[in-house]
Amino acid sequence: MRKYTIAHFNKDFPDDTACLDWLKNYLYPNDILCQRCGQVAKHHRVRGRSSYACDRCGNHIYPMAGTIFEHSPTPLKLWFYSIYLMSATRCGISAKQIQRETGVTYKTAWRMFRQIRSLLKEDIPALTGEVEVDETYVGGRRHGKRGRGAEGKAKVIGAVQRKGKVIARVIPDVKHHSLVPFMVRKVDRNATLYTDTFPSYDTMARLGYKHLRIEHSAKEYVRGSVHTNSIEGFWSLLKRGIGGVYHSVSEKYLQSYINEYGFRFNHRKDDKPMFLTVLEKI
Repeated sequence: MRKYTIAHFNKDFPDDTACLDWLKNYLYPNDILCQRCGQVAKHHRVRGRSSYACDRCGNHIYPMAGTIFEHSPTPLKLWFYSIYLMSATRCGISAKQIQRETGVTYKTAWRMFRQIRSLLKEDIPALTGEVEVDETYVGGRRHGKRGRGAEGKAKVIGAVQRKGKVIARVIPDVKHHSLVPFMVRKVDRNATLYTDTFPSYDTMARLGYKHLRIEHSAKEYVRGSVHTNSIEGFWSLLKRGIGGVYHSVSEKYLQSYINEYGFRFNHRKDDKPMFLTVLEKI
């Protein structure tokens, strides 16, 4: 991934005008088809407004319309800078940190935080090749039982293609009727499926999958190519990030945090800087 530093950011986006110009050029890479006069025409920036006017008829277009920036009184430069901050770290950044860095109120920072994170949900096709599936538990009380059956924890199912992408979803429970539909939708039938010996995975071979299992209860963690280390590595990244940056996350918003970590994981090998990858999701 190409390095994109704060110096690059300040050079590319020195003010609101540069941010709006980027937005217009990204949404309209060629000359704009005016909706009023029906002609492909050049548009010029309207002074004092976040719009561009058609050179033929004067009709205005608003690049921020339909984006997360619409109706926001927050300067566009601060929006772009917040996206940069969220994309520049491997483990995420809190709304409180955005507040400190930008000078906006915490309420505004939290709203921006949620809006930016809404861009990171991806619809990834069914995974193929070698795919690991595992479930985990996030949050809840720290004392008492750990792992399966722990009190007050959110349940999450995940699948990762080795050396590929990850898909993870919050689920109501870890029973057969919750896990199997996820795997059928998100894992290609021709994939080689790796799981542990949790009983909810028992039917996958009967559904036509090549299903290999590792027996963690017998202290077995790797047997040749049979393991779930890739998905467990993602769980570790997710939990360290949530615990270290956000400390705790309510189940109501957990999926959006999972989407954020999944997005970073899925684009970790991109040549394009993460900031531009996120920005182009607007």
